[in-house]
Amino acid sequence: MNKIIMTLGMAFMLSFSGYGQDAVAETTMEVWYNADKEATGKFGVNTEKAHQFLKENKRKPTDFIVGVLDGGVQADHVDLADNMWINPKEKAGNGKDDDKNGYIDDIYGWNFIGGADGKNVDGDTLEKVRMYKYTYLPMFESSDANKNAENKTKHPEAYADYQSIKAEISSKLAEAKGYLPQYQGMMDMVNKGFPALIKDFGDVPVTEENLGKYTPTEESMMGLQFFAQIPKDYWDGKTMQAIYDELKDEFQGGLDYLNGQINYHYNVDFESRGIVGDNYDDKKEKNYGNADVEGPDAGHGSHVAGLISAVRGNNRGIDGIAGNHVKIMGVRTVPNGDERDKDVANSIRYAVDNGAKILNMSFGKSHSPDKELVWDAMRYAEKKGVLLVKAAGNDNENIDEIIHYPTNFDEKGNPIIQSLLTVGASTEDPLVLKASFSNFGKKSVDVFAPGADIMSTVPHNKYKSENGTSMASPVTAGVAALVWSHYPKLTALEVKEIIMNSVNKDPQLTDISVTGGVVDAYKAVQLAEEMYKKK
Repeated sequence: MNKIIMTLGMAFMLSFSGYGQDAVAETTMEVWYNADKEATGKFGVNTEKAHQFLKENKRKPTDFIVGVLDGGVQADHVDLADNMWINPKEKAGNGKDDDKNGYIDDIYGWNFIGGADGKNVDGDTLEKVRMYKYTYLPMFESSDANKNAENKTKHPEAYADYQSIKAEISSKLAEAKGYLPQYQGMMDMVNKGFPALIKDFGDVPVTEENLGKYTPTEESMMGLQFFAQIPKDYWDGKTMQAIYDELKDEFQGGLDYLNGQINYHYNVDFESRGIVGDNYDDKKEKNYGNADVEGPDAGHGSHVAGLISAVRGNNRGIDGIAGNHVKIMGVRTVPNGDERDKDVANSIRYAVDNGAKILNMSFGKSHSPDKELVWDAMRYAEKKGVLLVKAAGNDNENIDEIIHYPTNFDEKGNPIIQSLLTVGASTEDPLVLKASFSNFGKKSVDVFAPGADIMSTVPHNKYKSENGTSMASPVTAGVAALVWSHYPKLTALEVKEIIMNSVNKDPQLTDISVTGGVVDAYKAVQLAEEMYKKK
């Protein structure tokens, strides 16, 4: 699932983490995740120092491709367009499979959750809901009462899972339907109350001083009452129009989330696969989908892509970690809901076959009925010399004990492949390094990387701050791409070794990850240089 599930019990304060920015920033933003730990005390990944080291050592970058397996990427974003992978053997828009790879007009990548007619899946159910519908209901709620009873006895673990999912569906739907009118009511209040405030304040930034001098009118009173509930650091120095726009975005995000729960995630009757038009039961089928790598909601994937390789040095937005020689291949895999194993497996294979050396996988779920299909694709990637980087998940759980799919461990606890990095999320506060939402695991989480209050690219040429291991994973993938593109004779396993052996260690992370540290790009390129000279 490609979005962090926020706690809805926080009333109208859904998150206030998505601070929107101007469509095109005039100068490059300073972002904490690129910080030098020694200079600032923050566990950033020391990006600029790493680039300077490579320059001083006269290391020239080679062309390099990172596959972003996600919900979609805005390929023409002003800060991404120049660093998008373009299929050199495909002619845009001619309706032909010029390179004979089985995918027509795959210029920037491919979309495995779209149909040949151009339609795209937006929302989908959670995997556990699909298991409940297609596996558990026939086992435990069929018309044959004796068979149901027999299955309960023969499959106690499955029955317990069935009961848990059934209860969760009921409670989540009730919760979402309960919150929906509250959020709609607050959206209505903002829409009714702020126009008068916008008119009265105009383009003047809001401060405590001018608020104190302001005499509300009857028309602006509702907006002012609502305004009083907003933290100062959210509005201070912004215009009323900007505050209104951000509030609308926040509440719309809440409404979209709640409606997604009701209409898609927990809707047992919903089925999206007709849009794709494949034979879903045919697990070997791979030539389906369309060439639309953006899809209906490219917010998450564009954010991920920017962290890896937003254009550096263009004096706008952000500078991606990896550099302009690293190109993003968009592979649309994840809907607003849970990704499907067949699509994940095909996405991995597509990216590998078309030249991606690193795959970023910022998604995950609690159930995986076709995990063997995904594992086979992971093994295929490893054999082709590819490094996979995946998010640990956002449930604050020990994934040594509670499995987060796709997992890199089989039922006996043995690793599926060696060339995979699982990444937890860290914060800029050195005293509280682990992000509160981040999953962890002494065996299952290799490293931590910045994942809280992370600014990056989002659709419509904008920028936004997001939270999640979904952000920590591409930060790590960006560091890996920076290293590998400058030291191309390294192997995937050597790049992984470099990333893990160059972390900034901290006791807070010792018992909740393999390395006990946060990724550092500067130390990584230093280690790569040492290793390269020995080759």
